[in-house]
Amino acid sequence: MKNKLYLGLVHYPVYNKFNEVVKTSITNLDLHDIARSCLTFGVKKYYVIHPLESMKELVNKIMGFWESDIARIYNKDRVDALTILEHSYSIEDAIKAIVNQEQVAPIVITTTAKRLDESISFSKISSVIPADKPVLLLFGTGNGLHEGVIKSSDFVLEPISGPNEYNHLSVRSAVAIILDRLTSEE
Repeated sequence: MKNKLYLGLVHYPVYNKFNEVVKTSITNLDLHDIARSCLTFGVKKYYVIHPLESMKELVNKIMGFWESDIARIYNKDRVDALTILEHSYSIEDAIKAIVNQEQVAPIVITTTAKRLDESISFSKISSVIPADKPVLLLFGTGNGLHEGVIKSSDFVLEPISGPNEYNHLSVRSAVAIILDRLTSEE
């Protein structure tokens, strides 16, 4: 899976803490930290998914600095990691971009902190994904992906479990843990 692994950080449709469907803001920290995890674990492209033009402009502004000569001197590792980041207006647009790259539709896997009957374990996911198929792994911001996104995906990964009931990791932490588990299962 890791040779054709793509990641999407979804800012819409997601829930807020009141269970309302919202668009969340893009954060500089998510761009940097998730890109670093993606490059570390062999993700081909990291899509930041947000429908607003103003958020695309924010991504472009941040990326503009990291594409400059001064950035390469300041932090070459971060510059390298951000080369795999790309804005997408929607999940559908990210899927189309993957189809253009791979010539086949990706298997879509969603993540959630909720325990769902239909979720699949980390240890079993690699056995149900054909080796030649690309995979788009979706993470939600805010309080998680909209249920429609989860229901329309091919698979839902089991949540990350700790030794107690508390289960509310930052998306940056969840991405790193899940990428490690998925790529080390192979």
